Amino acid sequence: MINLENIHSLTDFRRNASNYVEQINETKAPVVLTVNGEAAVVVQDARAFQEMLNRLQQLEDELNYLKLETLRQEIQKGVEQAERGELLDGEEIMARLHSRLQEL
Repeated sequence: MINLENIHSLTDFRRNASNYVEQINETKAPVVLTVNGEAAVVVQDARAFQEMLNRLQQLEDELNYLKLETLRQEIQKGVEQAERGELLDGEEIMARLHSRLQEL
């Protein structure tokens, strides 16, 4: 989360870059730099940034795994229904899909 006290102008950052870098390295907190009063860039400790990227990749991997697992379960459910003879013809499937779309 961005601390509102860590928002500074790019001009101030340029004047005091070494102080800001020292602060960022010590606190691991990002600093938002503004240009003309609007947020323009975020400066962050390299290790903290890499950890954030690693966590994001981990979450994306977990999400993809869950999506694939859900798909696998749905396919298995369809196979089991087919084995029990619970099949629908194309017209029935299209009618059900059309009905569901109308409900949205």
